[in-house]
Amino acid sequence: MTANPIAETVASLMPRAKAELAELVAFESVADPAVAPRSECEAAANWVADALRSEGFQDVALLDTPDGSQSVYGFLPGPEGAPTVLLYAHYDVQPKLDEAAWVSPPFELTERDGRWYGRGAADCKGGFILHLLALRALKANGGVPVSVKVIVEGSEEQGTGGLERYAEAHPDLLAADTIVIGDAGNFRVGLPTVTATLRGMTMIRVTIDTLEGNLHSGQFGGAAPDALAALIRVLDSLRAEDGSTVIEGLDADTAWEGLQYPDADFRRDAKVLDGVDLIGNGTVADRIWARPAVTVIGIDCSPVAGATPSVPASARAQISLRVPPGADAAEATKLLFAHIEKHTPWNARVRIEQVGQGQPFLADVHSPAYTAMADAMRIAYPGQEMQAAGMGGSIPLCNTLAELYPSAEILLIGLSEPDAQIHAVNESVSPEELERLSVAEAHFLVNYARSRQV
Repeated sequence: MTANPIAETVASLMPRAKAELAELVAFESVADPAVAPRSECEAAANWVADALRSEGFQDVALLDTPDGSQSVYGFLPGPEGAPTVLLYAHYDVQPKLDEAAWVSPPFELTERDGRWYGRGAADCKGGFILHLLALRALKANGGVPVSVKVIVEGSEEQGTGGLERYAEAHPDLLAADTIVIGDAGNFRVGLPTVTATLRGMTMIRVTIDTLEGNLHSGQFGGAAPDALAALIRVLDSLRAEDGSTVIEGLDADTAWEGLQYPDADFRRDAKVLDGVDLIGNGTVADRIWARPAVTVIGIDCSPVAGATPSVPASARAQISLRVPPGADAAEATKLLFAHIEKHTPWNARVRIEQVGQGQPFLADVHSPAYTAMADAMRIAYPGQEMQAAGMGGSIPLCNTLAELYPSAEILLIGLSEPDAQIHAVNESVSPEELERLSVAEAHFLVNYARSRQV
């Protein structure tokens, strides 16, 4: 990295950043009380609030959002007449999944092979540390040249929309000239990337009932309708033979134009087993950035352990549908409901419940803020040019902010590059990426402030 005062300051702050990230990762802040106690999220929120206060932020508050979670807000005033930049991250995390599959404890930041492992290290507790590093570097080198608002969400991973509803009810709170979402990631380590598109999402639960109770499979099997078999048929109907998502009325043929994702690279990043085919058609970029994707993320039925020879009376599944830019998530949800109802066999009783929903997002990568970020990336990543890629995941708040503040520019950066393995076991963050992106964000704030000077 080319020597410069901001970069040197960030480098000197990295040991502190690691210690702070370790403290934050230690909270099992899963925003689902069925998985982790609410006290863990409360403790993480208070940690974030204290960190903002220690950096001189004003009006620091724990916002009680309509979904029962807490988001953390703070304001750092800049020079008179300076633009306002909103910095976003979230402190809630995905569940640890199979703890035995973690090489080191999921909520204990552990250094291994040059990376820092722990749930939330990249997604997105590391994103908050990134913002702190950038601001500290600026304060040590002449001051922060913009006014800064920080919002750290407490239920992003649940998709329950608490912060979106709160922002809609308090439209002045998060108003800014530019918004930096620190919850995306580089296309790969060392390649500076902004995320130009996000797929939206809808989350539903499907319950199928066929009998008043389980029945002996020898006495009744063959004529009694099997609820689990009915559910399997419904789930199978959501995919074509090649694995492509097929929902009547939902376009699944859009092509991605721009940075491509070679099959071999994707197989390596996704850790696809030898000999197992990728699913879908078109390029990998088409499939993960420009087209819908359905995933069955959970099934409730009789477990194998302790199973009895009986016909299941009821079965339930949770389904995630990723919705590409250009499609409307609410309309996609209606199409998904209709598809499931149409494909439920044997006149079985089906109940469908919507759990969460968020719209897709499309950025204008030719705006002044993106130009300022491209210049900053050149400093933080010498010899590299900023790339624009898509992201298959969803950040529902982006569209809410775009609707509330139509003149604001929204940029997405972050630490969730492929090696981070977010949402999986053994999630990790690259400290080099944390350092470089912190330098990039600091220079972006400088560049952006200059671009707005009259």
